[in-house]
Amino acid sequence: MLTIHGVPLSVHTRKTIVTAILKKLDYRLEVVIPVIPGNPPSNWNELSPTGLIPVMEDGDFRLADSTAICLYLERTYPSSAILPADPDSYGRALWFDAYAGGTLFRNVIHPLFHQTVVHPKIRKEATDQAIVDTVLDTVQPKIFGYLDSQATRQFLVGDALTIADIAIASNFIVYQYMGFPVDPDRYPALARYLRGIVASKAFATALADERPFVEQMGLDQSFLH
Repeated sequence: MLTIHGVPLSVHTRKTIVTAILKKLDYRLEVVIPVIPGNPPSNWNELSPTGLIPVMEDGDFRLADSTAICLYLERTYPSSAILPADPDSYGRALWFDAYAGGTLFRNVIHPLFHQTVVHPKIRKEATDQAIVDTVLDTVQPKIFGYLDSQATRQFLVGDALTIADIAIASNFIVYQYMGFPVDPDRYPALARYLRGIVASKAFATALADERPFVEQMGLDQSFLH
């Protein structure tokens, strides 16, 4: 059985969980919040050299970083592949994974999450509304516009769920948990695409499992109905 150290709400932890579910792997989630608040296990530096989540243990093998974990699972447990065989599609799947973890997460999800969840709900600090407004009004439109132009089919790459969909949708789940809807009038293809991915069996299972944690945090789940 795999052990995944992380938090269900985390974009990156969810990415590894959905991959494990898709591949029908037994896993155990060890909830650890190393950054917010700072109360990691005593061996956390050994488990995670960066201090970040998730970390996976498969027997005696340990690995940090969600993309590295997903690629390890792909090579070790190749059934229900999350990477296409075709070289062009393979490259595009990795591109969307990188875009999700870099551009989308770093510039939209991370700052919004800190301002709307971490500061008011965990650190009991005021939200900096100017940062929220800048992300929503200035940063987000270009990123969402690009993804809307790419989300023209059921999946971003090929004809099955890949790491591209897992990574992109995991970010948008947190975005919607924060109470920000994806405007179907402004981004119709993206909104339609996300509804389909979230309803897929692997995502539906992961979201059901994380529901108690989300409810405890008082986050918005209306997009699931």
